[in-house]
Amino acid sequence: MSPSLFANVQPRHLSLPSRRWWQPLGALLLLAWLAGCAGQAPAPDVPRQPDDWQRQQQDLAALDTWKVVGKVGLRTAEESRSANLDWSQAPDHYRMLISGPFGAGRSVLEGRRGAVTLTTGDGRFEASSPEALMQQQLGWSLPISALDYWVRGLPAPGRPHQQSDDELGFPRTLSQDGWTIHYRDWTYADSLWLPSRLIMTYDDIRATLVVNQWQPGSGSDQAPEPAADGSP
Repeated sequence: MSPSLFANVQPRHLSLPSRRWWQPLGALLLLAWLAGCAGQAPAPDVPRQPDDWQRQQQDLAALDTWKVVGKVGLRTAEESRSANLDWSQAPDHYRMLISGPFGAGRSVLEGRRGAVTLTTGDGRFEASSPEALMQQQLGWSLPISALDYWVRGLPAPGRPHQQSDDELGFPRTLSQDGWTIHYRDWTYADSLWLPSRLIMTYDDIRATLVVNQWQPGSGSDQAPEPAADGSP
């Protein structure tokens, strides 16, 4: 598995400005890796078996290219928002298209190693990492370096974590970087069992990721050309 595209940055703080929190930029940068929404992927025809999780560990760790289509959102003590997510991941490039009703319209977060761009209706923003972009635009940052591992059911390497397993040996909960991830449902795609519903909590933040479509090996390593008018 190639190193994560995201820098390992710990959160500066979690005091969330009430007026700025739901500006399109802030919503996109956090919701690009978090979630809360109704609906879930259909149950697979093949039931999980007790040895499936251990059997697929090598292939799961090597998985570095995919496309995920689903729902994302976020719930705090003050707000509850949701949107659609289209996430393409490749070893040297990722692209997250966020669209839906939480106010950002259609926004795109893209990154290559050492460079991240965000395009929204308010303009185009650039930084060296997603964390740096959040710090630059919002004045605070959250650790998003682990999402490409958590979405596969794996802890990010090199950092402490705690994990509990279900009766079949699959992860039930994973605690890392102050977050607790609850794995609620699984789907079978390309000979791999992959999470299809994740609930992530940090203090009073509750996030849910519902994956309607997992496509391992279907990510793109080419950044799309911007439209002539500068829109995503």
